[in-house]
Amino acid sequence: MNKTMFQFNENDQQQLKALNISQEKVNRYLEIFEEGIPFSEVCSAANINQGIEAFTDEKLHDFVEKYDAESQLKVVKFTPASGAATRMFKAMHQLMEKANSVEEFSNLLQKEKYAGLQKMANQLDELPFYDAIESGIENFESLNQTEQAYQAFQLMLAENGLGLDALPKGLIPFHDYNKTTVSAFEEHFYEAAAYASKEGKAHLHFTISEEHLTKFEAEFNDIKNRISKETQVEFEVSFSFQKKATDTLAVDMQNQPFRLANGKLLFRPGGHGALIENLNDVDADVIFIKNIDNISHRNNLESNAFYKKALAGYLLEIQEKTFELIQALQNNPSQEILDKAAHFLQDSLNVDQDLEDAQKMIHHLNKPIRVCGMVKNEGEPGGGPYWMVNGKGNTSLQIVEKSQIDLNNPEQASILTDATHFNPVDLVCGVKNYQGEKFNLLEYVNPDRGFITEKSVEGKALKALELPGLWNGAMEYWNTLFVEVPSSTFCPVKSVNDLLKPLHVSGQHL
Repeated sequence: MNKTMFQFNENDQQQLKALNISQEKVNRYLEIFEEGIPFSEVCSAANINQGIEAFTDEKLHDFVEKYDAESQLKVVKFTPASGAATRMFKAMHQLMEKANSVEEFSNLLQKEKYAGLQKMANQLDELPFYDAIESGIENFESLNQTEQAYQAFQLMLAENGLGLDALPKGLIPFHDYNKTTVSAFEEHFYEAAAYASKEGKAHLHFTISEEHLTKFEAEFNDIKNRISKETQVEFEVSFSFQKKATDTLAVDMQNQPFRLANGKLLFRPGGHGALIENLNDVDADVIFIKNIDNISHRNNLESNAFYKKALAGYLLEIQEKTFELIQALQNNPSQEILDKAAHFLQDSLNVDQDLEDAQKMIHHLNKPIRVCGMVKNEGEPGGGPYWMVNGKGNTSLQIVEKSQIDLNNPEQASILTDATHFNPVDLVCGVKNYQGEKFNLLEYVNPDRGFITEKSVEGKALKALELPGLWNGAMEYWNTLFVEVPSSTFCPVKSVNDLLKPLHVSGQHL
């Protein structure tokens, strides 16, 4: 765009000040809308032995032992949990808005778009909140299967019923244990006890919507003593919200700032990429990252904990070697040390540049490290592991979303079809340097790797800007390692009928 800066009126300036957003930042947003966001340039898919490590069972056990032996580590389980349950019940809402009778309900269920809900209608008794449905509907046992499902769907959505879609996703009952329902939020405490506790203490951090804080705190106060007694682990919990300063300006279809009817500029939450700010505030040696809805039945807990610990042990091993090399390179390194560092950078950290001197090597070694679990692609939507040209022109391992790849480019599209693995958001992060100081994670973000989407507000079309995704552009300049983990470690709940999948009903993966 032309570099003429947008002229903010006095009310705009007051609004920006209240949000702690600078005029320079807003003008940069306007430039991004005008210029558009270029597609990512992928070079090849990362597959086994080509960017993704597939360790033997023996090696995985070694990593677990290494992690377990480090009793003094400060470990935090970081869980993005701000999502509302609205999307989980989107299809159900669409169905029930059209179904004004049992007959209409039955006919609509036959449509392919409602296949998941038809399955749920036939398996109501496998839902974790079935007892609440049964007791909430008068003469439930006397109704036929279709009538039961019709009234059950109404009850789930009704404000004076179960009101499930009005809850944050983390507080939806996900599992049932002998008629005791457990929310996704509660399950993460059992996970933390299994792999993120040290010396009898586990630290959990949840990023949530501010309006849900009271509900999460009440749930924690209700469950903490019982889970501590069961697990013999003391839990320390903290919450944070997306910072208002990470909200992004919306524009109209002509790329001009979008104003609401009251004349105010419209700012929208910047997406999960905004959480790099929250992650940057966490003080820990090792940080596990996993979404709130990716939590399986507790029958699978031991297996999941094993792989999480293995990823952490691998991180510690790589971190240890990295720190040793940095210190050796700082002390008049010999040719042997230079060769050793060059091989480590290339073979272990996937750095593809020719590095001639110690200072360049130290620069590439001295970065935050993330180890990312990767599962075989079984058709789930989302990002995957690729070799990509990063914002500094270097080829590196990255998690790339399908929307970031130019599918109209035959060469790029063919690379997409070569992908064998999928990103389940299963990360273990090392965020301290060789001197034990915390990295400023904001320095490792590629700010030009966001997403532009189309929305509507007050009946008008607009463009919205999402910040670079937390595990995409927000971590683009980290040192990245990919490790294959079993598909059983991945069981997201994107729609309510996902709760009928085996990993949620019994913990078994089919």
